[in-house]
Parts: sequence; C-alpha cells; structure tokens
Amino acid sequence: MKRWLAAVLLGLSLVGVAQAAIDTYQFRDEAERERYQALTKELRCPKCQNQDIADSNAPIAADLRREIFRMLGEGQSNQQIVDFMVDRYGDFVRYKPALSSRTWLLWFGPGLLLAAGFVVLAVIVRRRRGAAMPGRQALSDDERERLAKLLEKEQTHD
Repeated sequence: MKRWLAAVLLGLSLVGVAQAAIDTYQFRDEAERERYQALTKELRCPKCQNQDIADSNAPIAADLRREIFRMLGEGQSNQQIVDFMVDRYGDFVRYKPALSSRTWLLWFGPGLLLAAGFVVLAVIVRRRRGAAMPGRQALSDDERERLAKLLEKEQTHD
C-alpha cells in the first residue's frame, strides 16, 4: 500500500512539473499566436543548442519566449524580433542562418566535403585499377599466335 501511495504522489508531482513548463500567454488574435509559434520554432535555444525555444525547458528559453511575446505586444515585426535575437545571441540562435560571408562555410561546407570525398574515392579507385593491370600494352604478333594456339588447345579439350 505504501508503494502504491508513493507511486501516485510521484506521478502527481511529475504532472505539476510538466505543466509548469507550458506558457500561458494571452494573444490579441489567432494571427499573433501563429506568429509567436513560428518565431519560437525558428529560434534555437542558446543553452540546449539542438532544440528550438518552443520545445526547450531551459530558463533562458522561457526568457526568450517571454521577450518574443513582449515584442509582439509592442507591434514589432518578425524580422525586427529575429534581428534583435541575432544581435543579442549571434547567428547561432537561428536554425537557418542567413547566407553571408560569415556563414558560407556553414551552407556550402558539407557539399564541398562530400564532393572532395568523391574526388578522393575516384583517385583511389583509378590508382588501384592501374596497379592491378600494369603496362596494359598490346600483344606482339608472336604472343598473339601463341595465345591463339593455347585457346584452340583449350577448346579442343572441352
């Protein structure tokens, strides 16, 4: 009985924790709610690093959600809000950073590494093929005659 009571109390305490992470903001209309949700999905949590601020339970994510709500209430545009967050936390805060001289490697680096890998693979394959068949020279007339005789002999034995 004590174990059952302890399990129920633990379950109830976890429900309270899960509910504490939910933001309960009152929006003017559904469009503002959608903007809020889009912005919180677009921005990365500086602490969690692989979660957007909408899904993060980190205190800084809660602060950023509160800041976005405040800025929406002030009538700022999505671009103004994102620019503010980028100025404050750097390009890292965006899941899809803008293409610039500072982020070109982030955008094109994986493709360049993949292409370089294919080039290295092609060079290795060519070298191995060349090593397997050294001096692929044409046969001389004597060698051709000898080969023809050997092939005839082989066919007659079959």
